[in-house]
Order: sequence, then structure tokens, then C-alpha cells
Amino acid sequence: MVGGLTLVTASALLLAGCAAAPEEDTDTTDAASDFIPCMVSDAGGFDDKSFNQLGKEGIDKAAAELGVEPILVESAVETDYTSNIQSLIDQDCSLIVTVGFALSTATVEAALANPEVEFAIIDDAADNDFDGTTDAPNIKPILFDTSQAAYLAGYLSAGISETGVIGTFGGMNFPTVSIFMDGFKQGAEHYNEVNGTTVSVLGWDGADGSFTGGFAAGTEAQATAQALIDQNVDVLLPVGGPIYQSAASAIRDSGKSIALLGVDADVYDTDATVADLLLTSVRKGIDVATYDAVLAAGNGDFDVTPYIGTLENGGVGIADYHDYADKVPAELDTAVQDLKAQIISGEITVSSYLAG
Repeated sequence: MVGGLTLVTASALLLAGCAAAPEEDTDTTDAASDFIPCMVSDAGGFDDKSFNQLGKEGIDKAAAELGVEPILVESAVETDYTSNIQSLIDQDCSLIVTVGFALSTATVEAALANPEVEFAIIDDAADNDFDGTTDAPNIKPILFDTSQAAYLAGYLSAGISETGVIGTFGGMNFPTVSIFMDGFKQGAEHYNEVNGTTVSVLGWDGADGSFTGGFAAGTEAQATAQALIDQNVDVLLPVGGPIYQSAASAIRDSGKSIALLGVDADVYDTDATVADLLLTSVRKGIDVATYDAVLAAGNGDFDVTPYIGTLENGGVGIADYHDYADKVPAELDTAVQDLKAQIISGEITVSSYLAG
């Protein structure tokens, strides 16, 4: 699903309507005041410095603009998803945003049982029967083809590697995780093709690889990172919320010069404790896409057409190099920017489960 839909709010139309018919202004205000935007986090919580936090920032911004108060519920474990969603339905939420593919089943079940409630889900197509369509007519999927941005990061990483070995690992082998790893591997392979090099990518073979079994920082994530460090990687891409924190600990314990890549947010800005290790981050515009969806719903313009973030629409990208800027040769940065243009133009196709 390359390409995407940019949501256009109805703010201008509402303002124009008020100017033409002042008597309708009260109705518009009442409608806005009746709108209740709500969100359920994944198990990482809203302070994960990653996709839950970005989703919260998006709904908070839209709610402030609409002049309403959002209702936010954190999930501690997977068994919380259904009850958390139901609690928001019981509070008469107008729009419920669920954060993460793990909430897909609970979201679909709730949407089918409550057709009057609008839903949006981040990082999932809500297509649990895999027939190519969303399983409920009142769910808007918010998706990101991060393989495109990860391709740039893979090329960049291969270009700065001194050991000729770069690595990646994830929380669990789900499409929304492996899509980063797919792009990373393809980008490094393209670097080899262009430059006649043999940089190896460890941790992902295109179908399987290194996974921690969950999305929490801890001993398993650190051990997984350490196993890759022991194989001489000098650039490391952890994919799965806060597991990057464990990777950073492993890097520091190793005493080696190893660059870290962030995902979802620009981790340099969200987590100062690892900023000095970061080469860049593979970003998803979760905050912007969530803001657009909530604002549209609040203005009566809810649209279930899936949003797919790409390089072309700015929904995905790589962050600045920040402290690594002096270590990235100008010609390498130029090549990365050229690759971005070639992906946008279609000259280069990045394979992923969302492509096509």
C-alpha cells in the first residue's frame, strides 16, 4: 500500500458555515463539546518514548484544538485490552483510538458490537481474516510503510560501518516489526551493490531472525543485543518500543563504538539517556496521523479510508544525524537523499507487506 491519504479537516467549511448562518454556530459548538476522543495504549504505556507516546501527543493536540478533554487508558498486559476498550465505550466515547497491532482483535470485536462508535487503530489494518478489507466498517487503520525509511537507514548504516557487520533485532516477528528489518536489510544490500562492498546484516534473513519474545526492556532484550555485538556489529537497530534501552545498555557495557538506531520517534529528542549513541531514527508520523484522524472525527469528517504513511507523504522518514553528523561523510548523506528521491519517484521499489 504505497501512497496514502492525507486527511483534510472540515475546519474551513465549519467556519464558513458559521459566517453564512450565525444561528447554526450554537449547534456546531454543541457538537464539538459532545465529542469525546479516547485512546487505549498498548502494554508499553504512554511514557514508552515511542509509538504509545506519539499517539498520545497526537490525540492531546487535536483535543486541545477542538476544546475537549480526551480520555486515556493505559494497558498493563494484553488481557487489559478488551476491558479497557469497553470502559471507554461505557463512558460514551465518540472516537476510540487503539495503539498497536496487539489490540486488533479487541478493536474489531468492539467496533462490530458498537457500530455507532468510531474507531481508529495504529499500526494495524484490522483485517484479521486476511481478506484484504477492514473487518468492521467503523474502523480507520493508520499504517506506516516504514520499510521505505528503514531502507535509507540500512544504506546509511552500511556506509558508516567499519567492521562490515550491522545488525537488527525485534520484539516479536510481526509484520509491523519485521517491516523495519526488511527495509534495513534491503538498504544495506543496495549499498553493497552500488559500492562493491560486502557489509553483512545479522538478525534478519528476510523471513526470521533475532527476537526477544516481547516488547519490554530487560535481560532478554539486552542478551539479544549482546549476542549481535559479540558478532562484531557496529550499527544496531532494535525494533520494538523500549527494547532499544536494553540495546543501549549492552552497547555501553561492551565498551565498543557502536551506533544505535531508534524507531518510531526521533529517539534523540525523546530519550536523552541514549542520545549520544544515536546515528538516526526511523520515524513514523504517528503523532501527526493521529492528530489528523481525531481532528477530522471531531469536525464530523471521520473517514475510514486507511492512512498509509510513506516517504512521499511524509508519514515516514529518518531523523537528523544529530551528534553523528560529523561522522557521516557528505557524499554518503547525498546518496541517502538521492535514494529517498528515487523511492518517492518509483525508480526504486522497497519490498514490504504494505507495498503494492
